[in-house]
Amino acid sequence: MMVDDPRGLILESYRIEGITEGQCRSIFLDWALGIQLGEDMVAKIQSLLDHYGPDNPDHPMTGVLREGLAKGQEPKRRGGRSARVPS
Repeated sequence: MMVDDPRGLILESYRIEGITEGQCRSIFLDWALGIQLGEDMVAKIQSLLDHYGPDNPDHPMTGVLREGLAKGQEPKRRGGRSARVPS
């Protein structure tokens, strides 16, 4: 088992034959909810992609991980006072 997938959720998604993108998204969300506050989610997703992606480039979970990585690197929207007051 990978250190970045302690419950084996991502691993199991790759083992499920015929899994859909929607099912992969649900599994990814469950995995993400298990990440401790303050941990680098982008680094964890990259680690999972590096581990599983090369052997499974067309798997729906690989696509979900790529999307999660892209979303994690986008600038965050600033709301409330921080959006109105310059840094």
